[in-house]
Amino acid sequence: MALGIERDGLSPYGTARRLFNACAAAALLVAALVMPSAGAAAAETVRLLALGDSLTAGYGLPEGQGFTARLQAALRAEGYPVEVINAGVSGDTTAGGRARLGWALADAPDAAIVALGANDMLRGIDPAVARANLDAILGELKARGIPVLLAGMLANPSLGRAYTDRFDAIHPELAEKHGVPLYPFFLEGVATDPALNQGDGIHPNAAGVDEIVRRILPHVVMLIEPLTGAGERPATRG
Repeated sequence: MALGIERDGLSPYGTARRLFNACAAAALLVAALVMPSAGAAAAETVRLLALGDSLTAGYGLPEGQGFTARLQAALRAEGYPVEVINAGVSGDTTAGGRARLGWALADAPDAAIVALGANDMLRGIDPAVARANLDAILGELKARGIPVLLAGMLANPSLGRAYTDRFDAIHPELAEKHGVPLYPFFLEGVATDPALNQGDGIHPNAAGVDEIVRRILPHVVMLIEPLTGAGERPATRG
C-alpha cells in the first residue's frame, strides 16, 4: 500500500527531502564564500618588525603608548591588518641591533623598519662603525627578501661639524646603496620640543610618540601596502 500520493514518480516525502538537501548545499556554499577560514584570515596579517632602540621600545611610557603600539593602532585604524613587532631595546647601538638581528627575524616578519643609530651618536662612536653595522643589517634583510623602511637619525651639532657631517650621511647613503626608502629623521617635529618630550629631553612622551607616528605613517603605508593583497586599499589621511 502506498504511503502517499505520488506524482511524476516522486512521493511528497521524496520531494521534501530533495528540497532540504538543495537548501543545505546552498547554505554551505554561501558560508564558504562569505566566511573565510581562520587560516586565510591569519595569512592576510602583515607582520612588521620595528628594529630599534629606546625610541622604538617605548622607554618611559606606559604599555600601549610606545611607538610600536601606537603605530599598529594607527595602521589598523586605516584598515591595514598589521601586527607591529616591538624589537626595540633601550640603549642599543647599531652593533647591538646587528648582533640580535637573527633573533628578531625568528618572528618571521614580512617587512621591517630599521631605526638605529641614536645611541652610536650619543656615545660618539665612529660613524664608520655605525655605517658598517647598518650596512650589514640592511644587507641581511635584503638577502631574505624583506622590504625595509630605513629611519634616519641626525647628530647633535655639539659633536662638531666633522662628526655630524659624517654621521648625518650614513642613512641617506645606505638607503641609496640598498635601494630602500628613507624616512630622514625619526624624531622630525619632536626633537627639542619640551612639550613633546619627557623630562630627559631625549625620549618622546605620549604626545611626542603620536606626532612621530603621524609623520611616519604615510611612509610605513607605502612600505606595507604591496603586502596587504590585491584590490582596493584604504586611502590614508593626511
